[in-house]
Amino acid sequence: MKIGAPKEVFEGEARVAMTPASAKDLQKLGHSCVIETGAGMLAGFSDAAYKEAGVEVVKTAAALFKAAEVIVKVRPPTETEVKRLTEGQTVISFFYPGQNEKLMAAANAKGASVIAMDMVPRISRAQKMDALSSMANIAGYRAVIEAGNNFGRFFTGQVTAAGKVPPAKVLVVGAGVAGLAAIGTSTSLGAITYAFDVRPEVAEQIESMGAEFVFLEFDDSELPDGAATGGYAPPSSPEFQAKQLAKFREIAPDMDIVITTALIPGRPAPKLWTKDMVEMMKPGSVVVDLAAERGGNCDLTVMDEKIVTDNGVTIIGYTDFPSRMAAQSSTLYSNNIRHMLADLTPEKDGVIDHNMEDDVIRGATVTHKNEITFPPPPPKVQAIAVQAKKEKPKELTPEEKRAQDVAAFKKETRNQVALLSVGAVLLLAVGLVAPASFMQHFIVFVLAVFVGFQVIWGVAHSLHTPLMAVTNAISSIIILGALTQIGSGSALVVILAALAVFMTGINIFGGFLVTRRMLAMFQKS
Repeated sequence: MKIGAPKEVFEGEARVAMTPASAKDLQKLGHSCVIETGAGMLAGFSDAAYKEAGVEVVKTAAALFKAAEVIVKVRPPTETEVKRLTEGQTVISFFYPGQNEKLMAAANAKGASVIAMDMVPRISRAQKMDALSSMANIAGYRAVIEAGNNFGRFFTGQVTAAGKVPPAKVLVVGAGVAGLAAIGTSTSLGAITYAFDVRPEVAEQIESMGAEFVFLEFDDSELPDGAATGGYAPPSSPEFQAKQLAKFREIAPDMDIVITTALIPGRPAPKLWTKDMVEMMKPGSVVVDLAAERGGNCDLTVMDEKIVTDNGVTIIGYTDFPSRMAAQSSTLYSNNIRHMLADLTPEKDGVIDHNMEDDVIRGATVTHKNEITFPPPPPKVQAIAVQAKKEKPKELTPEEKRAQDVAAFKKETRNQVALLSVGAVLLLAVGLVAPASFMQHFIVFVLAVFVGFQVIWGVAHSLHTPLMAVTNAISSIIILGALTQIGSGSALVVILAALAVFMTGINIFGGFLVTRRMLAMFQKS
């Protein structure tokens, strides 16, 4: 089939749904490609690059809609574009069917099939088609860059001859894809980064990226259930919201930059950064609201505008962050489209098989064969496995802790006495039957084992390196025994002892050199 990408007509939109690279991949699936002239220009892809990739370039959008059987777009089709659709055509784009019911009905009336990239279910198999995550990743990164551009100070702290510069403090509200991208960018720039999310299970992800998770004290009944919403943050209880806002008011005066990313599917963006919080912030602080298109998380956000409040706080409500990095966004989005078409073309023969039994295709399809199929049924595979809530560990009283320590000490003492008794019996048995010469060497061996064990096991396991590994414990045992025997009168014993010292020395000193090299890798030049 022929896949066509028209030029985006939405004002300020610089992305394109097909790149020369993705067009080559589509051709491997048996499709041919067509694009409107100038469609990729703002993203840095010239008509010549498309022609070189084997893509047909047509002059007008009308000609493209007439020639193509599958239309791929970024923004939802306009009313004019819907009028150009014909029976059996397929449109693949962001569509937001919950907010565009009239547009969905119009496309259905034309007999077109519509696949909404914003409706791709969040299951493991569909990650390669998850365009929302692709664009959110770019938006989170760009939000930090935009904040830094308006902040007017370093993110990282510096100590110079001219004076000391404190690091910026950044708060990221919402640890979804956009939030995690913002956290990663902020920490990499050297800022002290804090992050909050209503899902406490993401705390480990936040902390692994070098940020500090903002904890709230709450009861289990107040905790939202993220499993039921496919990984999106669900609505919170009024009690939880009150504690959340109270915590934000507590930390607002210390924050230099706030990036809000909180969205709830099918609902307006929750108000999380209120007017009084903005008034608490220092002059020169910045708020970047990535939820501006859905009403904003900040009370003062104005969609697609940057405002400065009376107390000098800059509030950014841009909705085109991905478009501000059009080349990167187009590359990722066109790959999402290409993967969707790969699932629609299982035989790689250029024939679309719109399999409504497939979880991903069914979930993303909003109209098909003159039928509105939105909303879709829940996917057969859940995005997140529902886990039983873990019980909080019981706090022990000082008396209970002391009793536990005493019991553990007594148990360890009994074990050591039992081992020493067994060892003494074995030594006595060996001494009764073994010759005196053997016992001399055997006693050296036992002492070497004991000393070597104590030397190595005295080091905390967290400090074990090639210098202090278990194999070095064995080497230390051998080298201690060999050193005591190297002065023996027997030539054979001296030779064997010398060889033991040489070989175990390689292991021990080699481990030391490797450890030095490992430590040098972490030293700043």
